[in-house]
Amino acid sequence: MQLHFLGTGAGMPSKERNTSALIVKLLDEIGEMWLFDCGEATQHQILHTSLKPRKVTKIFITHLHGDHIFGLPGFLSSRSFQGGDEPLTIFGPKGLQQWIEQTFSLSKTHLTYAIQFIEVHEGVIYENAHFKVSAGELQHVVPCFGYRIEQKDLPGELLMEKVQTFGVPKGPLLGQLKGGKDVELDNGTIIHAKDVVSPPKKGFTLTILGDTKYCQEAVLLANEADIVVHEATFDGTMTNLAASYGHSTNIEAAKVAQQAGAKYLLLNHLSARFLPHDLPIFLEDAQAIFPQTFLTSDQVVFNWHNNELF
Repeated sequence: MQLHFLGTGAGMPSKERNTSALIVKLLDEIGEMWLFDCGEATQHQILHTSLKPRKVTKIFITHLHGDHIFGLPGFLSSRSFQGGDEPLTIFGPKGLQQWIEQTFSLSKTHLTYAIQFIEVHEGVIYENAHFKVSAGELQHVVPCFGYRIEQKDLPGELLMEKVQTFGVPKGPLLGQLKGGKDVELDNGTIIHAKDVVSPPKKGFTLTILGDTKYCQEAVLLANEADIVVHEATFDGTMTNLAASYGHSTNIEAAKVAQQAGAKYLLLNHLSARFLPHDLPIFLEDAQAIFPQTFLTSDQVVFNWHNNELF
């Protein structure tokens, strides 16, 4: 799994940061990419990468503020022009479908693929054999959601040394054992899958939070998550101002990760008031509370492998 940040700024684009957009690449897991928010000029950011819009199969919108959705009509239209014909599912708050459909109607935009809109509510909003996605409402100035993506446990590995000890021949029996099924050899010996397959491997949990002031719902969504992506529009000197605008500080984001028992924290949605020379202290203040904190920036990719982020 990879996290590719296309936009990490707050409110409006700046020279250093575009508005919110994050690609979660699940190519190794399920051959898909999921897009979280789609701020203005997201498709321009994609032009500087090897990402293919047609590979995006799901879009999750946290809320309807412009810095999180103004790039969506253009992205959807370009996905058609670039040969996308696979269906797309868009999850988002009430009103998102109406806005997109009216925009396309007025602009006479035609898509070459079908869109399924799913209005987000609290609880499980999507589940398949590999992943479960839950949503929770945060505390912003408009309805805003955070998303918790849980990868289901992965099958254990076939322990070949043990398999050979039992004399299991190469062929379909190995596949049955790996799939958790007991098998019978030609000599009548029963081989139990649990004896030759390692225990299931725990999948990862990723929490992506929309704009929010500090709240317990954020802590719940981030509970024991491997990675938490949390907005940090303000710093610790502006706690009251942050709350009045429905936003968080770097300190509050670190407290959420700490209280949730998370493993890693990625600070996102940074205000343009913080210049490059301000960021080391901004990061250090958060790390004093939650050491495994990192800053995001446009076009930075974080990799998740073997339960480590790098």
